[in-house]
Amino acid sequence: MSSRHAALRRGRVSLPGQLYLLTTTTVERQALFADFHLACTAARAFNDPRLLDDARLLAWVLMPDHVHWLVSLGECFSLEELVLRLKSASARRVNAIRNTKGAVWAPAYHDHALRAEEDVQAVARYIVANPLRAGLVKRAGDYSFWDAVWL
Repeated sequence: MSSRHAALRRGRVSLPGQLYLLTTTTVERQALFADFHLACTAARAFNDPRLLDDARLLAWVLMPDHVHWLVSLGECFSLEELVLRLKSASARRVNAIRNTKGAVWAPAYHDHALRAEEDVQAVARYIVANPLRAGLVKRAGDYSFWDAVWL
């Protein structure tokens, strides 16, 4: 593990019930999910209710080369285990479609534990507006690869 990745892990705390904003990129920031079929495949993996057990995926957006997840951590998995489950499930499905093996996602991820005073729905709106800010669409609702429990 590089020192940069180790620095990302230092101080990481996994607390049941805590809300986290998570971000990870594809390997070498490849725009794999610019491919509609691959993006659909990954999105189905994220929405699989068996994947999270007692954790909740509150909002997410899949961009061509990265993903943002807003999660409420449960008791069953640590933060690291939850991220691994999300990455692994989507990578297995994407690799099956592409008839390939290997990593889809970069090994590291960024996490931000939301503070009590942070507006969770504002964070979710920020997440789902990502394609709009990136210039991929003119309206957030025109982008296919996002979800939020409030909408």
